[in-house]
Amino acid sequence: MSTASIRLFVPSTLAAGAEIALSEAQSHYLANVMRAKPGDELRIFDGASGEWRAAVTGISRKSVVLTARAQTRPQAPEPDAWLCFALLKRAKTDMVVEKATELGVAVIQPIITARTQADHVNLDRLRAIAIEAAEQCERLAVPEIRAPLPLARLMENWPDRPLFIADERRTSALLAPASGPCALMTGPEGGFTEPELEAIGRTPQVTRVSLGARILRAETAAIAGLALLLAAQP
Repeated sequence: MSTASIRLFVPSTLAAGAEIALSEAQSHYLANVMRAKPGDELRIFDGASGEWRAAVTGISRKSVVLTARAQTRPQAPEPDAWLCFALLKRAKTDMVVEKATELGVAVIQPIITARTQADHVNLDRLRAIAIEAAEQCERLAVPEIRAPLPLARLMENWPDRPLFIADERRTSALLAPASGPCALMTGPEGGFTEPELEAIGRTPQVTRVSLGARILRAETAAIAGLALLLAAQP
């Protein structure tokens, strides 16, 4: 099997000649699944230095070392967009993180609301999902996955950034593509409570928006909203 189509994220600064010791999981994948050999080439990225062609220069059953050879793509600007979504059950949360990564968000902020179905997550697992999605979709960066925050605390410290709130009533204008820094917030199954909506509305950066003519599941709302929001961004 060829390794030429493989892309891996590495948490090391890349430059010509840089040596990268892969994680145990990545080493196992290359050595035991892909049967890589010294000299085999693949692509790697670190989220800041673009994409690089690298060669296997050291290999054992548990350890693989790569050497960066040449840059294949320079680092490119990405949307400065955040997704703030009410935590869902595990499989649905996983899906939102995967698709948000594919769509290009910079930050994923889970939130805890009155109707949230969960109050904690395994951040390492979510980061692994985001890394795999970035590897597969040819992104040059991996989004930041933040620890869950109660909705009230998030709004108390909201920065100077436009925040679009998905309106379950569908009475607002359709969400339009945004340019520049922005954020989308979607609620849990059953939506935000009235007190929550009132509290959110007191934040001056907030705009209520519709995601279309139909009532969407929470995970669908997050994905559809991001597709609308980022339609005009690189």
